[in-house]
Amino acid sequence: MTSSSPASQAPALRLAALLAGAGVLHFARPQPFDTIVPSALPGRARTYTYVSGAAELATAAALAVPRTRRAGAGLAAALFVAVFPANVQMAVDWLRSSRTSLPAKAVALGRLPIQVPLVTQALKARRNAR
Repeated sequence: MTSSSPASQAPALRLAALLAGAGVLHFARPQPFDTIVPSALPGRARTYTYVSGAAELATAAALAVPRTRRAGAGLAAALFVAVFPANVQMAVDWLRSSRTSLPAKAVALGRLPIQVPLVTQALKARRNAR
């Protein structure tokens, strides 16, 4: 299988779809994203929600286009690392909350290690891009 074969480009296209969906959600339903913006960050949470949504959409577009796929994959890896603090904030908040169900708490914790395969898939997509 060559690095330009359709199968080798699948990780990039899967990540593009994931990021496009998440990016749209940041604008269509911003409130859940606002709640996981780390409180230590300056400014309004909504600003971070919109900026991260725009970054996800731009990265998805870069991954979808063969000419920009390599750069898009590098950006995706960086983006997955950059949003990790928000995922940690969500897990901490949900674990501390008496209103959050046990299954939801498990989901919040379970999301944290998912960042590792997302980063590795982005790096794989970067290697395979031509």
